[in-house]
Amino acid sequence: MSNRRFAASTLKVLQEQIPQCTRCPELRDYLDEVGRTRRRAYADWTYWARPVPGFGDAGARIMIVGLAPAAHGANRTGRMFTGDRSGDFLYAGLYRAGLANQAEAVSRRDGLKLSNVYITASLRCAPPANKPSAAQLRRCRPYLLEEITAMAPRVLLCLGGIGWNAALTALRELERPVPSPKPKFGHGTECLIEPMTLLGCYHVSQQNTFTGRLTEAMLDDVLERAISLASR
Repeated sequence: MSNRRFAASTLKVLQEQIPQCTRCPELRDYLDEVGRTRRRAYADWTYWARPVPGFGDAGARIMIVGLAPAAHGANRTGRMFTGDRSGDFLYAGLYRAGLANQAEAVSRRDGLKLSNVYITASLRCAPPANKPSAAQLRRCRPYLLEEITAMAPRVLLCLGGIGWNAALTALRELERPVPSPKPKFGHGTECLIEPMTLLGCYHVSQQNTFTGRLTEAMLDDVLERAISLASR
């Protein structure tokens, strides 16, 4: 079986397994509550309200590692970074970089396709206040390990410190040569862990994009660098 076929087969299994995950009962209870009460703007939606699997090109050389689904974003739509302002910012950047066929991401049936990029997260359930616990991240990590093993991406583009630490921990568990002391997260920081490169980027959260801490130009530069590293 070719590497791409193996990756596609593994990701297909994860697409079925992850939404059924019950490793964190407290998070499943929270998702149920959010899906039941809903936000007024989405009162007519039937929320996904389950763990969210990764999304993108099974043959991608770039893997984006985010934090977790947003309670009224991916937890509503069922697709990573879809249906919220963070996703609007990220997918617009991917479109400008030629990694997406459109700039908008509103639902799982909106026709969005990614090329050479796959999006995953440190945690597959939306955590209260966007603050996952160490135990929750640990229980969820095996999914990230499976994705990295199956896809063998050349670049792990980590959004924020949690994504950066999740990627480093996953690589250490895969017995990759992670430097010691552990490399610190920073926007634009690179860490070569053969044959992959970790690349840091401020998270695309509203807290960063609305304040100008992360601008479109900054995201474009990081994506351009990711594409360059992935082509080596």
